[in-house]
Amino acid sequence: QVQLVESGGGLVQAGGSLRLSCAASGRTFSSYTMGWFRQAPGKEREFVGDISWNGGITSYADSVKGRFTISRDNAKNTVYLQMNNLKPEDTAVYSCAASARLIGTRRYDYWGQGTQVTVSS
Repeated sequence: QVQLVESGGGLVQAGGSLRLSCAASGRTFSSYTMGWFRQAPGKEREFVGDISWNGGITSYADSVKGRFTISRDNAKNTVYLQMNNLKPEDTAVYSCAASARLIGTRRYDYWGQGTQVTVSS
């Protein structure tokens, strides 16, 4: 069982930056693929990006590529989402997720509760 808690959300102006954190419980964090997703009001949940168990592989949605960066610190059981050059369309609840599968499967077993990110124009 893995419990995930996100933090770092808030209100930012367009063009600004935020860094989200996702703290995980459990001693097997380093074996999990970690992903970030977001859901805007009235829209379906959207994949943002993910990172392999050792941080060696990352992938991103086209909408955030070049602006967002995922990293992880296995010693701290934490994964990060650095968001730069934010746009109003990035406004959403951002959630992290953990998967026991290899990166690329996009199937996640555990989810955090999410943190709100609001980008004003």
